[in-house]
Amino acid sequence: MAEEDRTRPMRSPGEGRPLPGRSGDGMRSSSAPPSPPEPPRGRSRVYGRERSGNSPVKPLKSAKGTAGGQVPPTAVHPGGGGPMPPTGARPGGGGPYNRPPRQRRGISAKTILIAIAGLLVVLLVVGVGMLFWVNGRLQGIPEVLDDYPGRPADTPGTNWLLVGSDSRKGLSAEQRKKLATGRAAGQRTDSMMLLHIPAGSDKPTLVSLPRDSAVTIPGKGRNKLNAAYTFGGPKLLVRTLEGATGLRIDNYMEIGFAGFVGIVDAVGGVEIDVRADINDPKAGLKLKKGKQVLTGGEALGYVRTRKGGALPDFERTKRQRQFLGAVVKKAASPGVLINPFTSIPLAMSATDAVTVDDSTGVFDMLSLGLSMGGSPVTTVVPFGGNEIAGGGSAVKWDREKALALFNALKEDKPVPKEILDAT
Repeated sequence: MAEEDRTRPMRSPGEGRPLPGRSGDGMRSSSAPPSPPEPPRGRSRVYGRERSGNSPVKPLKSAKGTAGGQVPPTAVHPGGGGPMPPTGARPGGGGPYNRPPRQRRGISAKTILIAIAGLLVVLLVVGVGMLFWVNGRLQGIPEVLDDYPGRPADTPGTNWLLVGSDSRKGLSAEQRKKLATGRAAGQRTDSMMLLHIPAGSDKPTLVSLPRDSAVTIPGKGRNKLNAAYTFGGPKLLVRTLEGATGLRIDNYMEIGFAGFVGIVDAVGGVEIDVRADINDPKAGLKLKKGKQVLTGGEALGYVRTRKGGALPDFERTKRQRQFLGAVVKKAASPGVLINPFTSIPLAMSATDAVTVDDSTGVFDMLSLGLSMGGSPVTTVVPFGGNEIAGGGSAVKWDREKALALFNALKEDKPVPKEILDAT
C-alpha cells in the first residue's frame, strides 16, 4: 500500500457517504457517483418511545423533593433502546419515584359487630346467672297464700302485701342502741301497704294500711290489724286483709329493721325531701327541713317516727309510702343495677333481709321493682273516727269510700279521683 494511502483518514464504519475526492486520483474521483442527498434524521426516542415534534430534547427541569432540587442526568440504557429513567424517577415519567406510605388497616365493621355480640352474650350469661343466684337465696315462708273456704276469687292485675316488721333480728346490742329500736321481744307489723299492679298500662296503686285499723280477724273477732300478725303471723294477716278488702293477695313480702338499714346503705343512701324539721329522740332522729340523702339508720327513724302533723299516724303512713317509692326507684335505676359494686351488695342485702311467700320468685321481685320505679299512685285507706277494738282505740275505716277504693282495684281500674282527694 502506498505511503499516502496509509495516512489517509479512515471513514467511520457504516458511514454511507463517499470519500471526498483527492487531487491526483482522477479516475476514482471522476467515476464516483454524485453524493445522494442526506436522509432525514430519525426522530429521537424518549424512554423507548418516539418523541413527537422535531425540536431538540430539552434538559429536564428541577423537580421538588429531590436532594438539592436537581434531577439526576438521564442515563443511556446499556442495551440500547433509549435512555434509562433517572434514578428515583417513575417508569414512564411522572416525577421522582416515592413508595407510598403503608396505610394502617382499620378495624372492620364485622370485627366490631362480633365483639359487641360477644360482650352481649357474656352480659346475658352473667345476668341470668345472677338471677338464679338471687332466686336461690330468697327465703320463702310456706303456706302464707294457701287456699281456704270463702277466699276471694282471682282478679285482674297483681296484688302485693308489703309488710315492715319491727323484728330486731340481725341487730347487735350496739346497733339497737344506735338505731333506737328498743329491746322489744317478738315480732309485730310496723307498717303495711297494699300494692296493686294493673294488667294494662295504668299506673300501679300503693295503698297504706294503718296498723291500728279496726278489722275482723278470723277466729279472733274485732281487733287491730297488726294483732292479726301477732296471733297468726303472715298467714292470718293475709286472710284478715283478704276478708276486709275483698282482694286476693298474690304475693307477700316482709322486711325487718336490720334488712331495711342494709338495703338503704347498699344503694348509697336515698334522697328524701323532708317537709318539716324532725327531732325525735325515741326514733333516734334529728333532721332539718329540705332535700337530703338519708343513711340507713336515718331512713329507719324517718319511717318510724310519729312526730309531725295533726294526725301523727296518718303522716307516718305518708312518709312510709314516700320512702318506699324512693328506695325502690333508686334500687331499680341503671346506675345501681349495672354497677357490680352496688348491685351485688344490694342483692346480698335484699336476699338476707327480705322474706317472701314460697311461690314468689326473683322475676316477681323484678316486676315489683319496675312497677315501683314508675311513680305509682299513692293513697291511704279512707278513714273517719275511731272505735274500740282489742281493748283500745282503733282507726275506723270510712266503709263507703274504702269499698269504692278496693272495688276499683278489684276491677283493675284507676282509683276514683274523689277518693284520692279525700285522702
